[in-house]
Amino acid sequence: MEKAAKDDQVKTNNLKMMSSGSIEDSEKTQPVTACLVNAAFFGALGSSYLYGYNLSVVNAPAQYIKAFYNQTWMERYGEPIGAETSTLLWSLTVSIFAIGGLLGTLVVSIILKVLGRKGTLLLNNGFALIAALLLSLGETAGSFEMLIAGRFIMGVDSGIALSALPMYLGEISPRHIRGSIGQFNSILICLGVFTGQVLGLPELFGQETRWNFLFAFLALPALLQMCVLPFLPESPRYLLIERRDEAGAERAFQRFLGKKDVHRELEEVHAESRAQSNLHAASVLQLLRNPAVRWQLITVIVTMACYQLCGLNAIWYYTNGILQDAGFASAVIPYITLSTGGIETLAAIVSGLVIERIGRRPLLIFGFSAMSVCFALLTVFLNFQDRVSWMPYLSYICILAIIASFCSGPGGIPFVLTGELFEQSYRPAAFMIAGTVNWLSNFAVGLLFPFIQEAWETYAFLVFMVFCVVGAVYLYAILPETKNKTFMDISQSFAKMNKIPVPPPVQEMESVLSIKPGKEEPSEEGGKDGAADIVEMESSF
Repeated sequence: MEKAAKDDQVKTNNLKMMSSGSIEDSEKTQPVTACLVNAAFFGALGSSYLYGYNLSVVNAPAQYIKAFYNQTWMERYGEPIGAETSTLLWSLTVSIFAIGGLLGTLVVSIILKVLGRKGTLLLNNGFALIAALLLSLGETAGSFEMLIAGRFIMGVDSGIALSALPMYLGEISPRHIRGSIGQFNSILICLGVFTGQVLGLPELFGQETRWNFLFAFLALPALLQMCVLPFLPESPRYLLIERRDEAGAERAFQRFLGKKDVHRELEEVHAESRAQSNLHAASVLQLLRNPAVRWQLITVIVTMACYQLCGLNAIWYYTNGILQDAGFASAVIPYITLSTGGIETLAAIVSGLVIERIGRRPLLIFGFSAMSVCFALLTVFLNFQDRVSWMPYLSYICILAIIASFCSGPGGIPFVLTGELFEQSYRPAAFMIAGTVNWLSNFAVGLLFPFIQEAWETYAFLVFMVFCVVGAVYLYAILPETKNKTFMDISQSFAKMNKIPVPPPVQEMESVLSIKPGKEEPSEEGGKDGAADIVEMESSF
């Protein structure tokens, strides 16, 4: 009896330690495997990298594309294109990217359910290749419709990628480096923007005879991903929870973690599976109606809206004007503008290196707060730059500071959070809602900012300052820290706000340890096998 009591006490203590989400020293010191790094890098290369590249690639050849539109119009109709028609076609070419992104976001949950995370990323390369062909051959075919269609399809690719990739990265990563691996998404976006700026230089492809090569480049990252990703594992959480493939999930964990004994990781996923009220992928309507995830959903919506409405996209429109006011020659402005892409990439890399030390919450709050301060200063500097000769230089420093502040946290962590705040069955629907908010906000900024700028002039950035302040205050008041926590721990941290009872973690872990799927387990009656016990346990939740 005494020995049994001691054993029970030891077991209870161990369960409490596991349920609290604490990480053993051996896990922290475990090296990051090449398989995990390759999955993160090549997954992002054919996904978020292409999204970032498409944000900047149309800037350099804009005048040549407009000239091509005019020439094509002349050949078809025998007269120059009207100013309004030219503006409409160019605006459509730029903005239809966001419309395609919204469509990709709306269909991604269906593709994820059928093909899984890795399969969705691989299928998505087909959209990138089709877009590359349309965009690069449009001039040869004399069809501006091909360019517009190519931008739309590239938007679909980006909409799918920005949902599927963060989900894949979050599910394959050990929780002590989940944030760092998730930041591959942000880093490759910034690197894609920078690549578009570099390749758009006049010495490379930013010329009238070479601009179509800028779009042909889209095929290269997609082909590289298609060559590598098939040899990497699928998400083990997807395999175990949605496909019921425990053997496949075990092999995937072994390759990603670089160890044979992945019993603890499998137990954690089983615990998450049994704790879910819905073991199948939930619909958007089910997610919206479920009070148990209400504040997680509100947090993702607010964070993703602030991600776009914080004004970074508007900064790109203003940079060239500020540089011209500072006295820089038009010929050197493209080279100076490279500093914005460089500082963006550097800040994203630093964020990825420190996110597991500092945490998601402080980086987000700092990023939005610093942006609001910099927007206020930028407004002051813009109002005085006509009176003081050196004031434009301070304006440009503010622009660099805004970009660095954005990439330190708000630029990538919202995608990481969307994957962390929801358990497996709600994750696809959550990414669909987050992506919809992202693309609609993106479209709203592109549509409304010119009118805001015309009406408010140098005070236009105060609008974005307000959104940054709102984001920082909300996250300070509501968001718990999620680093080093299991998905179940994170869900339980919202239980009080959602006004639902918190399941006892020790009891949950006891259920996991007492039942091994696929093995026989004697019951109290002595006649049931392990599979029957599993069915009974799952139905009890």
